[in-house]
Amino acid sequence: MKQVLLSVLFFCQSAAFAGAEPACAKARLSSDLTEPEPTWEETAEDAGPAVTVEPAVLVSKRPALRPCKFRQFEVGRERMLERGAVCGDWTILGETRKPVAGKARGCGITNPVRVYRISDIALSQFSLMDCQTAVTLKTWIENTAKPAFANLGGGLKGMRIVGHYACKTQNNQPRARISEHARGKAIDISTFVLRDGTQITVRDGWNNDQGAVLRELHSGACGVFGTVLGPDADRYHKGHFHLDTARRSSGPVCR
Repeated sequence: MKQVLLSVLFFCQSAAFAGAEPACAKARLSSDLTEPEPTWEETAEDAGPAVTVEPAVLVSKRPALRPCKFRQFEVGRERMLERGAVCGDWTILGETRKPVAGKARGCGITNPVRVYRISDIALSQFSLMDCQTAVTLKTWIENTAKPAFANLGGGLKGMRIVGHYACKTQNNQPRARISEHARGKAIDISTFVLRDGTQITVRDGWNNDQGAVLRELHSGACGVFGTVLGPDADRYHKGHFHLDTARRSSGPVCR
């Protein structure tokens, strides 16, 4: 009975080794050379009670694969950091900047970042914002934008940015309140670029066959962002989505 049990465990151990990734298998081989396993004959003849055999033979080797996978993950994360990860998030790429002092009262960003890629989605230009806005944009991209385009044109590849930080009033109107753009808390998106080259614009797509996916993007941003404005909001937003992270006691604004 003991020999049957040991045979089964030996088979499982071999299968685990065969299923290892190449890098893990290489590391495992090195370990086996420094600490060889007992042969079948040695194990069968020298084994005492089950409790003495258990530490050497009955312990599964599969957990040893975990550190290798973690190392691969860390290597990927380190490479992203080398490419310029910001905001403590290795999927948000860009560069940190010195504090921006606005020319008018209410403008400026204390800890700005210039972002060009978020969650592997390219932005058409370096976009200046604060980290709260960058992380919120990432949340929307991963939870709404990517799924919305998953079955269209090979998926989402990039977004055309037509507005980020700017020291200005709302809609550039005289005597209007200061815009969230002036605080680095807003982003304007006009076009979504798919991997097959298709471009879906807010202006042209809102009222045609692409309207359904654009409305999905709009509704998915509501609540994630403090303000979501689209073509139905007013004449100033016919051609883009305005997304900002302003928080109001009355709740999010979605139009």
